[in-house]
Amino acid sequence: RDCKALVIACNTATSVSAHSLRETHPDIPIIGVEPALKPAVLSKPHPRVLVMATHVTLTEQKFLNLMNQYTDTADILTCQCNGLVEYIEQGVLNGPELESYLRSTLAPYITPLPDAVVLGCTHYPFIKLTVQKILGDTVQLFDGSLGTAKELKRRLELNDLSASDTTYKDIKEQVEIINSLNTNEIKELSYKLLQN
Repeated sequence: RDCKALVIACNTATSVSAHSLRETHPDIPIIGVEPALKPAVLSKPHPRVLVMATHVTLTEQKFLNLMNQYTDTADILTCQCNGLVEYIEQGVLNGPELESYLRSTLAPYITPLPDAVVLGCTHYPFIKLTVQKILGDTVQLFDGSLGTAKELKRRLELNDLSASDTTYKDIKEQVEIINSLNTNEIKELSYKLLQN
């Protein structure tokens, strides 16, 4: 598709595909998402950090290596949120059903409350307000979007690919959503979530 860079906007997909994609396409900057564990760990001295993510993300060596870097400086707990992605992909972003699921899933990890929670899946920021409601305002929430954007900018600049004010002045910005399910419902939901 003649792109100048590629962002793998999924922790699970990054874990299982980033290495092979970089080998296959060495001339394209490929940026993978990873859980925002570092900023959560650095948020206060020796914090209690809960990482919410999918089973694959939490069991892949990439995440385990990242977590092992911080085991001396934080108490890190992991919570596999099986089924949470499906709620979000059905458009359930709040309400009693989602709250009940979150209360049940998080119950083993919130006594005592964590200092920080890492939303370790790119779907999870869409339910950030509901997670905050369940945990309360004293718990800081972190996701990997800011770090990913900064890394994309850094890699574009490093490869002289960043746009100046005039480079792309005649190109109209365009968002195209392609989904493997290829249904109108999932495309409509995707555009709706993009505007959140």
